Amino acid sequence: MVADDYDFWLFDLDGTLVDAEWSYTRDVFDRVGDRLGRQFTDREAETIWHGLGGARDPMLREWGIDPAEFWPAFHREEDPVKRAEVTYLHDDAERLIEEIRAAGRPVGIVTHCQQFLTDPVLDHLDVRDWFDTVVCCTEETGWKPDAAPVRRAIGGLGLDDRLLTDGGTAGVLAGDGESDIGAAWNAGLDGIHVERHGPEHRGRCVLGEYRVESFDDLVRSG
Repeated sequence: MVADDYDFWLFDLDGTLVDAEWSYTRDVFDRVGDRLGRQFTDREAETIWHGLGGARDPMLREWGIDPAEFWPAFHREEDPVKRAEVTYLHDDAERLIEEIRAAGRPVGIVTHCQQFLTDPVLDHLDVRDWFDTVVCCTEETGWKPDAAPVRRAIGGLGLDDRLLTDGGTAGVLAGDGESDIGAAWNAGLDGIHVERHGPEHRGRCVLGEYRVESFDDLVRSG
């Protein structure tokens, strides 16, 4: 595969293009636990942070935690500046996006990471100009695997998603979670799953047109 196999590329952000240092994640969950009166194990924190168990809200309910209480507490404890400072760009993601941009293909982000956190991360890493559109999912836009935020991103690239149904345009969404692949398929795109944790750690395999452990595998397989 090479970058110009697709007319446009969309990416998830956390766990796909970037990740935060574990110490930050652990500290956030410690403070969220203090707010909720319920401590989180390392495994639980990692599961929610990376979405290892699939959709997060059902997992929280399974643990006896009301998502309506968890998420406000979680976002209150997130520090945009600190998070940006401890976030790093995956080298393989950087190489792939450089190839896509060199091929003249538009690139966008569709992320569950909220705007107040996404903006500082992109600015701190100095990668904002890599992307032609950035969609941060909300109740208004919808959440992956819903196709709505993906379609919004396609529109942000200046494209008409109706072209996808007649074979006139081919696009792809790459991400590390089941919801990313589901959103890709629901929007009529191909899905690339990058597994940065291993299926044995995730507890399941995520399907996709391509399943890789590194985006470098896409370049080498071309």
